[in-house]
Amino acid sequence: MPLTPAEAARDREPREPLRIVLADDAVLLREGLVRLLTDDGHQVVAAVGDGPALVEAVFTHRPDVAVVDVRMPPTHTDEGLRAAISVRAQLPGTPVLVLSQYVEESYAAELLADGAGAVGYLLKDRVARVEEFLDALARVARGATVLDPQVVSRLLAGQRRKAPLDALTPRERELLALMAEGHSNTAIARRLALSGSAVEKHIGNVFAKLGLPPDDSRHRRVLAVLAHLGS
Repeated sequence: MPLTPAEAARDREPREPLRIVLADDAVLLREGLVRLLTDDGHQVVAAVGDGPALVEAVFTHRPDVAVVDVRMPPTHTDEGLRAAISVRAQLPGTPVLVLSQYVEESYAAELLADGAGAVGYLLKDRVARVEEFLDALARVARGATVLDPQVVSRLLAGQRRKAPLDALTPRERELLALMAEGHSNTAIARRLALSGSAVEKHIGNVFAKLGLPPDDSRHRRVLAVLAHLGS
């Protein structure tokens, strides 16, 4: 469920100006995003229309975050997402926010599977919700993982036959979905009317059932959502 304006305002942290590479082959949408981002105080250091140009722009400018469309020339299938994966493979941890009209499950899982954070996947209708989009962009740039609820649902739906996820209770699944959307423990507690300690206990149970022991070198919140994806 999308955040209400009041909830979004409570969760939002102050936004810092960002240097952004933008990749989208739709000229009108690309120029509209450039205007939106510039008006919010950000600098679009490159605006390109295909995957190879995205990779080159990221290597040239080393932006704070890249905003990437999935379907770009020449085949208009998954070039943007594959280019984003290439960027992350060559420059690990590069913040990437994917915008798409579609959920490309296999490549979305691959993009997220390194567990490094600083990645997002939103459906394009989120762009119409300006504050929500800008807030997601800032969170990705800071290292968070932000997934559209429909993306979470699709990724989790493909895993419901897997034993580790079958072990989760309905409440634990609900927390897992909210974690994947990038919500903090405080925000989860508020949305579910739980105490902070109860949220921590539930999340600890999720990690335990998915076989994710404490390890500061890995982002367990991401790995919990993506457990066994691509296996």
